[in-house]
Amino acid sequence: MAQNNKLPSIFGTTPFDGEQAKKGYALNKMCFSFNSAECRAEFLKDEEAYMRKYNLTEPQAAAIRAKNVLQLIAAGGNAYYLAKFAGIFGLDMQDIGAQQTGMSKEEFRAKLVAAGK
Repeated sequence: MAQNNKLPSIFGTTPFDGEQAKKGYALNKMCFSFNSAECRAEFLKDEEAYMRKYNLTEPQAAAIRAKNVLQLIAAGGNAYYLAKFAGIFGLDMQDIGAQQTGMSKEEFRAKLVAAGK
């Protein structure tokens, strides 16, 4: 029986597959570096130089500048590593969820509370 290696399409999502992993390698490597306080400080001191150090593509760099998680995911970012980046700016998972759904953080929080009832 032949297997279909194509992931099912889910509207509004970008599956993190092998192609995305290759595309986002430099971005994810940079975000992983943020485990180190020294690296976070170096990034905040000169974001552009830090992005050049990791050879980000222009779409990746633009998404970093915009702090836009959906653009970062589209550019190959993995949610685990992007959380390291988001943490530098005090963004939490509710901020990211709000971006992903197009809601304000307050609207997203209210939706979570309502779903938990």
